[in-house]
Amino acid sequence: MSAKLVLFLLLTLDALLLIFQIGELSISYNETLLLNGDFSFLQALIKTSFYFFGQNDFALRLPMITLHLLSALLLYKISKKYLKIQRNRLWLLVIFIFLPGVMSAGIIVNDAGFILFSLLLFLYLYERVSKPYIYILLILYMFLDGNFVYLFSSLAIFAIYSKNRNLFILNIVLIIGSLSIYGIDMHGSPRGYFIESLGIYAAIFTPVIFVYLFYVLYRRYLTKDIDMLWFITAFTLVLSLILSFRQRIEIEYFAPYVILALPLVAQTFEHSYRVRLNIFRKNYKFMFLVSLVLLFINSSVVFLNKYLYLVIDEPKKHFSYNMHVAKELSKELKARGIDCVDTSTKMAKRLEFYGVTKCNSYILQENYLGESVQDNVTISYKNRVVYSANVTNININ
Repeated sequence: MSAKLVLFLLLTLDALLLIFQIGELSISYNETLLLNGDFSFLQALIKTSFYFFGQNDFALRLPMITLHLLSALLLYKISKKYLKIQRNRLWLLVIFIFLPGVMSAGIIVNDAGFILFSLLLFLYLYERVSKPYIYILLILYMFLDGNFVYLFSSLAIFAIYSKNRNLFILNIVLIIGSLSIYGIDMHGSPRGYFIESLGIYAAIFTPVIFVYLFYVLYRRYLTKDIDMLWFITAFTLVLSLILSFRQRIEIEYFAPYVILALPLVAQTFEHSYRVRLNIFRKNYKFMFLVSLVLLFINSSVVFLNKYLYLVIDEPKKHFSYNMHVAKELSKELKARGIDCVDTSTKMAKRLEFYGVTKCNSYILQENYLGESVQDNVTISYKNRVVYSANVTNININ
């Protein structure tokens, strides 16, 4: 089977899995804020999708799925510089596709998927177009999103290392410009979240892959086997962990940078494997197999997450609860002839996306699970009630 055919099949499988997930999710409150908040490139992208396909879940998530597939293709192209064997590049693509964090970025509407695509596009073009075009791209990034400040910072440090005066000056200007436009986010009271941040990174990559990624970055630092990709990844990872000593960080803004390290990880693993005799390769084969098994287990949990409601005592503790309920609730309300309600702000925003607007004719009051009240509306997954509310008709004379 040719590599191009395998690549096509992997991307097709990836797309089908993500499209299947569309029907499993409802719009979240944070996603409604992105759609209705201040203008952003991602917001414009989503609304363009609405223009062509209507306001629905498919149109909401199609841009993220498209960015995800393009990111996968870019990673495959970029990895050619680091992995000479085509089969290994395909294995790297499999790992990338099934990373829980990458899968989430491919379906959830937030900046993570857009940032990841933009970073991979930058790396791909950096080796293929003249530097003036790269500088124009970086300037464009400054106006698109404030989270590219980490890219500018890492490139400034790389410019010092590589003695590239023009690149350094440009990125210092971009850092100042980005901070002037978007400001600095130093929120909350000083408090340590270092262990929590490590745990989230481990969940995004799976523990084995994250530990090995950390080891690879440190080993390359000691051996001075570092390039621009290393600087982008290592700087952002270290910065995120330092910031986590003071405050809870938004991992989705940092994780795309760390995911870029995958080609470095694969290259180091490939080299360590190939320089050893066959009898000494067993440990590497075992580690690779364990990593794959854990990866597929974690990705299965993401895809089949509704089954977790069967074992979780409190449904609201489910990691995807904020992306459940609203769609099914809107259908239940419409089936009762109710197309507007007065309810909590967060749920009201979510229901509005599905055509249930805000009014004073009906009050939707969420109940504690297990309460027995008249006109009860319940939402269940896998025969487990996860949401219960009372709908009251208000007679206005």
